[in-house]
Amino acid sequence: MFNIQQMMKQAQKMQDQMKDIQEEMERTEFTGTAGGGAVVVTCNGKYEFLSVKINQEAMSDKDMLEDLVLAALKDASNKVSETMEQKMSKITAGLNIPGLKLPGF
Repeated sequence: MFNIQQMMKQAQKMQDQMKDIQEEMERTEFTGTAGGGAVVVTCNGKYEFLSVKINQEAMSDKDMLEDLVLAALKDASNKVSETMEQKMSKITAGLNIPGLKLPGF
């Protein structure tokens, strides 16, 4: 048997932790690179891109530059996703709600 009050407290605590993580992620900057640093992009945890830096040599080939920019954007986005996943897994670890089977738990 489970205690509904305990479950509600646990849910509120988890919600507060999730809010804290979201605020932290919004303040954190993530850098994605491609071509050995030829293209560097920076975004925050809300996937808002803040800057793009392109090495002069990378500008000589338009098609390659387009690919490098795309790769750097994906790299930065992946870093945001991975960091969020890691932080959220710490909160949800051990979450056991009777009758609810969460993926990965």
